[in-house]
Amino acid sequence: MSKNIDESTVEGFGDEWERFDQSFLSPNEHKEIFDSYFRIFPWDKLKSDAKGFDLGCGSGRWAKLVAPRVGKLYLIDPSSAINIAKRNLADNINCEFYQASVDSIPLPDESMDFGYSLGVLHHVPDTQSAMTNCVKKLKFGAPFLVYLYYAFDNRPFWFHLVWHISNILRIGISRLPYGIRYLISQIIALVIYLPLVKASSLLERLGINVNNIPLSSYRHKSFYTMRTDALDRFGTRLEKRFSKRKIKEMMVKAGLKNIKFSEDVPYWCAMGFRQNLIEGNS
Repeated sequence: MSKNIDESTVEGFGDEWERFDQSFLSPNEHKEIFDSYFRIFPWDKLKSDAKGFDLGCGSGRWAKLVAPRVGKLYLIDPSSAINIAKRNLADNINCEFYQASVDSIPLPDESMDFGYSLGVLHHVPDTQSAMTNCVKKLKFGAPFLVYLYYAFDNRPFWFHLVWHISNILRIGISRLPYGIRYLISQIIALVIYLPLVKASSLLERLGINVNNIPLSSYRHKSFYTMRTDALDRFGTRLEKRFSKRKIKEMMVKAGLKNIKFSEDVPYWCAMGFRQNLIEGNS
């Protein structure tokens, strides 16, 4: 049976997080980005000794702010980035680290009080299977937070067209050697991301709605984050996108209920609770 993993994508993420270990990300920006993903997470339902997992932890940037809130956090990543996470969370004695793929999560089924996987499951061959494997690790009633790239289902037609053009570039760039794809991504950050972001900021100050301008969501973020995300966007071999409706279908099929979506950027962040085996889907 083949593993639910794309080796070239995993190797690419190892390279990305070694180059961008998030050490230059300011605490304020780190907290703002964290809150944008976790705003719908039910912190009030977790006990202080809660045990949970971060699937696809990367550099550990989310775990760094989750770990102080919980009893135990298991960080799991198939790439060499797990070593970056170990370094970044060296002072957190409640963290354990595993280099493993989503189809071999080294945790007992029905053992976790919570789990999350942000920006990861759209980079594996079988997203549905990956999500189901995550949910199996949760206790009944435990929350699971997931972020999957959206299919621009809330955007105008021309927005889709712009993405299709950029995707052609991504397919070509992501197949280049690591050093070259890194260099090209940084040029893109400088000559495309930064000018569009600056233009969005200017238009916003003039009272113009900029929500449909590509990359406008970066107008309150640093150039370091733009550089990181440019490499993430254009240097990744395998990328899939899902509509809000499809994500809900997958979450229900994985065994989640009471599903809630964040209506703000980033799209789509969603949260659900593992349903009991005797419950029906909802």
